[in-house]
Amino acid sequence: MKKNVGNLDRILRIVVGLALLLGFFLSSGASLRWLYLIGIIPLVTGLMSSCPLYSIFGINTCKK
Repeated sequence: MKKNVGNLDRILRIVVGLALLLGFFLSSGASLRWLYLIGIIPLVTGLMSSCPLYSIFGINTCKK
């Protein structure tokens, strides 16, 4: 996959993804707790420096 996520975007994705996953583990009694698992998506795209939606829309925040 081609890298299309810049450094700032990448850091934000990783932080948001980790925060959402942390919320999943800390909110054991919540009924909609599973929604925190959405944090997997920004975490993975941040770690891989590639976002499929960016590719579809032609967005590139990575400096060349």
